[in-house]
Amino acid sequence: MKAIITVIGRDQVGIMYGVSGVLQRLGVNIEDVTQTIMQEYFTMLMLVRIDEEKATLRQVSDALNELGEEKGLSIRVQKEEIFDTMHKI
Repeated sequence: MKAIITVIGRDQVGIMYGVSGVLQRLGVNIEDVTQTIMQEYFTMLMLVRIDEEKATLRQVSDALNELGEEKGLSIRVQKEEIFDTMHKI
């Protein structure tokens, strides 16, 4: 299943490392990524493929939410279809 991950928060060392580490542990493949710094804010958008034999969408979301709480980041995971539908309206 494909999913979109958004990450927003104050820029700090280790955001990309932390997010990609969580995804690696859960067997999630990063297919595309874009990131930028807007003044002091880090923003990232990722297209990932979740291997549902290794992890569910809920497990990925929960693990990233835990990281977000630790680092003070807003991290959101959505199925690609939901993201696409929301942005067509």
